[in-house]
Amino acid sequence: MIRNLLLASSVLALAVLTGAATAATPAVAAANVTDSRLLGAGKEPGQWLSVGGTYEERHFSPLKQITPDNVNKLGLAWFADYDTNLSQQGTPLYIDGVIYVSTAWSKVYAYDAHDGKQLWQYDPKTPGQFAPKICCGIVNRGIAAYKGKIYLGSLDGYLIAIDAKTGKEAWRKQTVDPTKMYSITSAPRIIKGKVVIGNSGGEFGVRGYIGAYDAETGNQVWRFYTVPGNPAEPFENKAMEMAAKTWGGKWWELGGGGTVWDAIVYDAEHDLILFGTGNGSPWNQRLRDPTGGDNLFIASIVAIKADTGEYVWHYQTTPGDTWDYDAMSPIMLVDITQQNQKRKVIMQPNKNGMFYVLDAATGALLKADPFTAVNWNDGVDMKTGRPRVTKEARYDNEKAFNLAPGVQGAHGWHANAYSPDTGLVYIATQRAYFVMQGQNNFVVNPAGANLGINMGAAATYTKDHPDAPRDFVGYISAWDPIQGKEVWHGEPGQGPTGGVLATGGGLVFQGGGNSTKEFRAYDARTGKKVWSMDPQTGVVAAPISYELDGKQYVAVSVGIAATNYYAPNYSRMLVFGIDGKAQLPAPVTYTPPPLNPPALTASAEQVAAGNKLYDQYCNICHGVNGQARTATFPNLMVTPMLHSQEGFDQIVLGGVRAARGMASFADKLKAADTASLRSFLIAQANDLKKRQPAIAPPPPVQPADAHADLGADAKK
Repeated sequence: MIRNLLLASSVLALAVLTGAATAATPAVAAANVTDSRLLGAGKEPGQWLSVGGTYEERHFSPLKQITPDNVNKLGLAWFADYDTNLSQQGTPLYIDGVIYVSTAWSKVYAYDAHDGKQLWQYDPKTPGQFAPKICCGIVNRGIAAYKGKIYLGSLDGYLIAIDAKTGKEAWRKQTVDPTKMYSITSAPRIIKGKVVIGNSGGEFGVRGYIGAYDAETGNQVWRFYTVPGNPAEPFENKAMEMAAKTWGGKWWELGGGGTVWDAIVYDAEHDLILFGTGNGSPWNQRLRDPTGGDNLFIASIVAIKADTGEYVWHYQTTPGDTWDYDAMSPIMLVDITQQNQKRKVIMQPNKNGMFYVLDAATGALLKADPFTAVNWNDGVDMKTGRPRVTKEARYDNEKAFNLAPGVQGAHGWHANAYSPDTGLVYIATQRAYFVMQGQNNFVVNPAGANLGINMGAAATYTKDHPDAPRDFVGYISAWDPIQGKEVWHGEPGQGPTGGVLATGGGLVFQGGGNSTKEFRAYDARTGKKVWSMDPQTGVVAAPISYELDGKQYVAVSVGIAATNYYAPNYSRMLVFGIDGKAQLPAPVTYTPPPLNPPALTASAEQVAAGNKLYDQYCNICHGVNGQARTATFPNLMVTPMLHSQEGFDQIVLGGVRAARGMASFADKLKAADTASLRSFLIAQANDLKKRQPAIAPPPPVQPADAHADLGADAKK
């Protein structure tokens, strides 16, 4: 058993001083992953060579030692702590005795799988002030391995190759325009000697694309844009010319969206790269395209040639998307039999609530069934492939619509699994509602998200419709893709659940997600929960299974951003095996900072001005009214800086916490603006305190700034 926070301080200090990698001992293997191994990954059931296990991305392990009959003997074999208290979403790789995993801030670790000894750590040194460009957490969802290197997409848009033996950086290439609001959180894929990756930023006014880069040099081989650019300029290819006919207005001025931030699969049989695309930008279609066109290729599944990136086919899951319905949920390739003939199909449980089955070679729609609550359409026309959108769903600035699935989605980025033994797809499912209403007086915000919707619409709507559904629950669902029906589902919990792993032993492993601190196993056929353990934190990343010295193991990266910026969250790598005896240390006692704001002395006009500025510049990171939902950013209701305008300005204007993710806003705000902002926050904190009179404040916290010390993350 090993805890990497207890490694020799001199080794860690050397990493801080010299840059990226800390190496305890040479790695016992060097990611010897070749094209033939990737193509034949299914013949190496003891390995986990790519983020989805194989090119088909089924998240299925054929290993059979752990079964419903003996899973009660499953115990912790070893664990290793990370140096971060943020959310962990990376799927690990297991290659020839070594586990590789990416963590928050785009860091990468390598562990000896025998005992968990850390072999090295790599830190790309992503600038902390890059955090405001991130939509949904300072996270990374996975890495790729090829010919002795580990490949990483960093938050600030670099594609990086790391020597798998030493952890030292081999090369890095900038894949995005750094002047725009791009980022990368997804896992690269290795396809025919190329590293294929997209990017994020659909909420921030960017133009989406997917690119291929030479695995040896990092040089770009090809790029495929997902939305057309300015029609006054030459189109990059015929596909963009075709797509431009489905757009109106001046969409290019707002970027268009369609980012490829996950969901990339290689179909080796047809030599096609299949990928999903993100939402339009802004969300509200009336702002980006008043004509109401389909807006290709947003919210679509697209097929391109692996060698050239040339367009082959597409299927648009949500034409004219205005609900943030990315088609970025994981895609898997499955062989099915129809009328005694085998057929390779794509399966995707989409964010829009529909489960799609498409012909992999042609994109022909074979099935489209709702797998959760859906009210934006009343079905799909199987002849045209188009959804029958309900009239009420296309909201405007006057009338709100209680959307299902809401923008949270029926399914997000979390991995699904397919078992060829049961024929079922195991989906991290969500039932969610969100009130949609257009935003009056929309003004483009160059420093933040541009959604074009009224984020406060829910308060008014629920007051007028007290019985309207408003829940957001997550659960695992076993789905029969041929019959188009649910076979069983697990118990629901608040918010999203974790990614899924299915095994040949008849088990399905999944984390409980953000709210349920549980890692569990279900019987794949019946849905009976047959095992669980308390990881002391939430689990959202997908587990993997591998074999070492003839024994099957299950590994998962755990940790979610805590409900408080100052709290520990126990981010770790956990590895389980039959008769494992390791024990996690007891959680530490934690006292949250007090809600103790100064008295409000500002005028109502100044508070209102601060409210407007907050919505424009601060909401995206610090949450509604300053009450941050997770530990990624501080809860401004309890920051000591409410008591000091000078200290407040040192952070907001002076940038003294830029290394921790709080960039200076001196180019956008003046001293009078920050005074209004602070007044608004003081007003909100006092209002919150009035509504919590029975809660006695704990002792005051000592850190004298809003971005108190986080340990290793704070020292970036």
